[in-house]
Amino acid sequence: MPTNLAIDENLLKTAQKVGGHKTKKSAVNETLKEYIVRRKRRGILSMFGKVEIEPSYDYKKERKSVR
Repeated sequence: MPTNLAIDENLLKTAQKVGGHKTKKSAVNETLKEYIVRRKRRGILSMFGKVEIEPSYDYKKERKSVR
């Protein structure tokens, strides 16, 4: 889907150079992917201390049953 955006050329060139991207499109797509991952991680971090852990849960036993 073609889209026209006013993107700072200096930022875009820097993203291309740092990321080793040959095209502006690949630089923008990769940057958006990284942005999404970082934002999702923030959501996970906000859960620390709020999730109750079951003391009797045996993760080693569960790993063996997967194989």
